[in-house]
Amino acid sequence: MKKSFFTALVVSAIFLLNSCASVMQMANIVNCDFRMKSLNQTKLVGINIEDKNNIKALGFRDIGTLTSAYLNKNIPLTFQLNVEAKNPNSKPAALSKFDWILTIDDIEMTRGTNTDQVKIPGNSVTTIPMQISINLYDALRNESKDALLNFAFNLADASDKPTRIGLKLKPTIYLEQIPLTYPGYINVGTEFGGS
Repeated sequence: MKKSFFTALVVSAIFLLNSCASVMQMANIVNCDFRMKSLNQTKLVGINIEDKNNIKALGFRDIGTLTSAYLNKNIPLTFQLNVEAKNPNSKPAALSKFDWILTIDDIEMTRGTNTDQVKIPGNSVTTIPMQISINLYDALRNESKDALLNFAFNLADASDKPTRIGLKLKPTIYLEQIPLTYPGYINVGTEFGGS
């Protein structure tokens, strides 16, 4: 229902404004599909944990860094989430920006806005790299230090299958400097065509 309403809104705006190539590119985003492909560059307090599956794989200095971060109530977890956008249209599509909400194990971790314009050529798939940063101490403040660390290592271990992650997108396109925002959020799963 939301998608058809948004489509009608975009089509109406195109007729009201001038029909030009850039407007059509932006309008084509309505038919695009999204999926989470992978995550990489996973770091905990600046320590690369991508190839490690528990704290025992870390050196003495890294364990000291993690302990200090826990005592300071600041445990930054950063990673790149790679989202793919599939354009089934024969013409290119453009996405001006999108708001996003990220959950892990159904717990909202963070939200933000990607303001980089994304262009998706016709009949193709484009990867959108999203840089994610979470303070695990704030997000999971009721958990023990071991639980926080296990959480991070388990996430790093799922790099090619981000099934624990939930992502919602709210796209915005600009038509002649008029922002049109999708009504509600689109759930993004690990496969095209649904969550």
